[in-house]
Amino acid sequence: MPYLSRIYLKDNLPEDFPFNLPFLSNGLDLKFKSNVTFFVGENGIGKSTLLEAIAEKCDFNVSGGSRNHNYNFHKTESGLSDHLTLSWKTKTGQGFFMRAESFFNFATYIDEVAEEDRSVLNAYGGKSLHQQSHGEAFLSLFHNHFQNGLYILDEPESALSPQRQLSLLSVIHKLEKAGKAQFIISSHSPILMSYPGAEIYLLDDQIQHVHYKETEHYQLTKNFLESPEHYFRHLFEDD
Repeated sequence: MPYLSRIYLKDNLPEDFPFNLPFLSNGLDLKFKSNVTFFVGENGIGKSTLLEAIAEKCDFNVSGGSRNHNYNFHKTESGLSDHLTLSWKTKTGQGFFMRAESFFNFATYIDEVAEEDRSVLNAYGGKSLHQQSHGEAFLSLFHNHFQNGLYILDEPESALSPQRQLSLLSVIHKLEKAGKAQFIISSHSPILMSYPGAEIYLLDDQIQHVHYKETEHYQLTKNFLESPEHYFRHLFEDD
């Protein structure tokens, strides 16, 4: 593993948000043993909050971007990063924090920078991210901008078709197998979670290391596709 090896929280934590999130009830001490790690769990459990704290501790732009992207869409820091400690195998300042929910604002920022220097767009496929579909813009970022470093991705599948999720897996494989990149990803996608050798942490009332096929995402998707009528009977019973 090339970069981040461990994250943990210091003692004497506050009792308000986000320190009252269920998965933090017993503290936090995670070791990264793979170049690809997934955080999974229900909406609202705190996956994005944890990713944001790691990104802020790396000095990445918490609105989305790297250390070199100087804009602020909205202040989102939770305070978690103030108590978070990162341990590195090889420390790097290279990388990117990708927030699917605020990617539009990042694309707007890049357009503004490109008004003075068009070469900036070379890192995004040579044209404005706003002139590409949402999914195309995501892949332009992944294919052209991702090289060496730590990549923190918050629900990157949100604009990607299943086929393009496979394209993202290809990008991840190319970079991490070359020893150039480490990925920490929050996701609901069973396609992405299937990445060979990835570690998966379930955030719930505690943090659990789980196997891909143990995740509800995999089991529910598999069972639904095999027998959708079973689910429809329960979902539509009032009809």
